[in-house]
Amino acid sequence: MRLDAVALTIPLPRAVPPVLALGPFLKNTVCVTKDATAYLSPVHGDLRTPEAIKAFEDSVERLVEAVGVDPVRIAHDLHPDFHSTRYAQGLDLPLVPVQHHHAHAAALAAEHGLDAPVIGLSLDGFGLGPNNESWGGELLLAEGPRYHRLGHLALLPQPGGDTAAREPWRMAAAALHRMGRGGETAARFVDIPASGLIDRVLDQGFNCPATSSTGRLFDAACGLLGVHPVAEFEGQAPMALEALVTDPQALPGGWTLENGVLDLLPTLSRLTACGDAVEGANLFHGTLIEALAIWAEWAAEETGIRSVALGGGCFLNRVLREGLAQRLGQVGLRALTASKVSPGDAGLSLGQAWIAALTE
Repeated sequence: MRLDAVALTIPLPRAVPPVLALGPFLKNTVCVTKDATAYLSPVHGDLRTPEAIKAFEDSVERLVEAVGVDPVRIAHDLHPDFHSTRYAQGLDLPLVPVQHHHAHAAALAAEHGLDAPVIGLSLDGFGLGPNNESWGGELLLAEGPRYHRLGHLALLPQPGGDTAAREPWRMAAAALHRMGRGGETAARFVDIPASGLIDRVLDQGFNCPATSSTGRLFDAACGLLGVHPVAEFEGQAPMALEALVTDPQALPGGWTLENGVLDLLPTLSRLTACGDAVEGANLFHGTLIEALAIWAEWAAEETGIRSVALGGGCFLNRVLREGLAQRLGQVGLRALTASKVSPGDAGLSLGQAWIAALTE
């Protein structure tokens, strides 16, 4: 076997048909299954450059050849514009479109050797949901090749679309608008010329797609606390916020939970009055951990399932990951965390492969 083709092997819960999974757009990897083992490629990067796309295509050929299988089907993301999706459509094999957050949950189940339903807490920046919805804060019941959405984070408008992922002040403006305090935005971000117009944009709903994204919730907190209101890259502000945490504290009444929708707007409102960013970082992380634990506990009572898969790029945040795993254990739930594969997009192809392998 060519060692450069395979970066990681994962024992699967049982033997499955050979499938090929083409991974996500960001931090792309591909995966092949053979018998009871999954083989993952090295990370190719984001499929937005010719170099990354060539690495991806070469890797597909090398991996299939190295493992020595003829895949019977191909898994790909739901997003129609990803290069991996178009590449899959160009191959003469049955296709299995896989929802992004379902794949995150399935990756954790596969890594832990669990051939059983799990509750999936899939928290990240973006994944395409049905009807072109922007998902990213999802509570799922994942049952092999099927999933059911039990709940999601309360929706926030995302002013400017993808631009908001690199300009957290925009998500802060969206949160203020939801609070009925949009008139405060310009004064909070006086050095940003567009801040004087954004409340009107939010009123009109122009280029403000609704999102359940946990990444954008983090950005809203960062913007309200003045942590990188304009970031150099996506994720810079949330990482800086994590680094400020000293002692996470849960805010009493800092969230609401109704019909499966978890809303942390009360916490964001409290952040507007924080004395400093350290206080805000502690409150935001501590409250989010407690709210997610209560949410998962509710899902366990609804479904009878006690295993909770913590998947998605937000679980690269150590404070969130370790705090939530500990809190889940205190209420008798088993937290499935990533150790061999990344909880983020670099591990997504494993979940796609496991879902496709179980699809009949």
